[in-house]
Amino acid sequence: MDFPDLAGRTGGFRHGAPHDVVVGGDGARVVFRRSAGRFDAAASLWVLDVAGGVEQQVAPGPVERFGADRDATVAAYAIDGRLFRADLRTGDVEAVATAEPVIDPCPDPAGVSIGYVTPGDCLRIAGPDGTDELLAGEPAGSSWRDPGGVRWGVTDPAGREFGRRRGWWWSPDGAQVLATRTAGSVSLHLLDLDGGWVDVHWDRETYPYLVDVQWADGGTPLITVLRRLQQHGLVLSVDPRTGETQVHAELADARWVEPIPGTPRHLPDGRVLVGGELAHDGFDARCLFADGSLLTPPTLYIRRVIGVVPRADLIVEATEGDPSTRDIFRVRASLGGGGATATRLGPARPAAVGGDVLVIGDEVRRGDEVVHQLRSYAEPLPYSPQPILARVTDRRLPAAVLYPPDHVDGTRLPVLLTFGDGPGRQQVTRDAAGWQERAWWAGCGFAVVSVDPRGTPGVAPSFEKAVHRRLADVVLGDVLDALQDLTGKHPDLDLARVAAHGTGLGGWLAGLAVTRRAEEVRCGVARDPITDWHDVPVAFAERYLGRASDAPEMYAHHALAPDLPHPALLVSAGAGLDAELTFIRELLA
Repeated sequence: MDFPDLAGRTGGFRHGAPHDVVVGGDGARVVFRRSAGRFDAAASLWVLDVAGGVEQQVAPGPVERFGADRDATVAAYAIDGRLFRADLRTGDVEAVATAEPVIDPCPDPAGVSIGYVTPGDCLRIAGPDGTDELLAGEPAGSSWRDPGGVRWGVTDPAGREFGRRRGWWWSPDGAQVLATRTAGSVSLHLLDLDGGWVDVHWDRETYPYLVDVQWADGGTPLITVLRRLQQHGLVLSVDPRTGETQVHAELADARWVEPIPGTPRHLPDGRVLVGGELAHDGFDARCLFADGSLLTPPTLYIRRVIGVVPRADLIVEATEGDPSTRDIFRVRASLGGGGATATRLGPARPAAVGGDVLVIGDEVRRGDEVVHQLRSYAEPLPYSPQPILARVTDRRLPAAVLYPPDHVDGTRLPVLLTFGDGPGRQQVTRDAAGWQERAWWAGCGFAVVSVDPRGTPGVAPSFEKAVHRRLADVVLGDVLDALQDLTGKHPDLDLARVAAHGTGLGGWLAGLAVTRRAEEVRCGVARDPITDWHDVPVAFAERYLGRASDAPEMYAHHALAPDLPHPALLVSAGAGLDAELTFIRELLA
């Protein structure tokens, strides 16, 4: 059975859909990238005039990244290192001369100057009068790529592990830039465009991880910092004149702190929005708080904060009840009685907020009305899988079984047990895009079984963090217990013919299943597996296992390398689906 090109990663089938959407702060314009279809990855830059309902192409592809000013009147982007400035009201585009090739350009909030990072990890500002000045950088030849090198305005590896994608931010008035400097450790600095600068002061030795930075209109910069073992953190406000910081909130957990994306942030009334956990009075939830007051119903598991709309309502992505679903909710954040309330707006899709305009997927909404549908040239997905979802064992583990489309009840089937991309990634969802490769395997004659063991988000914080310092044992135990439990309602699962499959850390788990639970898992495929946790990014590894120097036996217990090579495990690095299928079929025969 041929596997459609790109279907397993599904990204190819999303080419042609609007993405990287930005809504201007006044709600007048929506800026986004979109390509011509499935086989065109070179996305163009587009703008929608919300009032007129007209979409206009601003720049042909490939536009890989862009930045926009506060009201989306100006966009900046780079092609092959050349900087371009686009007037989003008129559609006019002009090339901007720069002293060095351009990476990560972004206009200031007023659309006057454009900041960018250079290949040498310096931060420069292209002014409106043709100037291009170095704002921050080290002497030539001392880039981070050289021993002892320094990076300015570039995301550090630990920051990426926490989801931080930027290393510099404009002040609301465009007079300053807040930038990271990475030289072994990460520091933060306030840089004036006229040459002055101050350091941001916090105890960087105690709190070395800079998790998030937010600086929006009406507020001072807010940063989140964590201790190395991630069990304690601080939300700090920064004085933009002196760099001094003030504690707004403390974050603490005996296992690890899990900040909520999109927080902290200032609400329109001046309160500071912080993500946290509610673990008393029978509740076990990820929630949002403003200056200590609970804003979200404890029945919601908050995934991220998308933005704020008029009347200070929050737009959030969250799960309510069923962990296989993710939805967009409007949450009342204004002061007043009545308690926390949330209104479901629809299934979770990429979303953005500006003014009174909310974009969800391809729908542009103003209030409760859909005022425009962004055109999409995305191809339909090749498969329409219908996995059977359930909660199994006394731990109520989310699980799913996907049968071949021509399956006849009473026919025993070999089982493909999938570990996906590993810990912290859900597999049991209702999103058809995430099931495309598994649908191919089902079409090859397997009953595909996926389980979200403890350690997976979406159920509750305690469920997610139960793997602390015992990841491998808990995950393998949960998955194989779930497989046994499923046979009660799925007697066609042949547990004498079970294969495992995973990628990256999922490949590591698949390898452990084959080598350590051989009586239950006969063979498997590990795509690009992690074989030694010393090779995992430190922030990720220590979240689960602690410091390697403190617990060498923990790292040894979680290593796959000593078990390799193994005759029942194919360690695949681009071998292809056909080779993987052949290997599994031969060993299950």
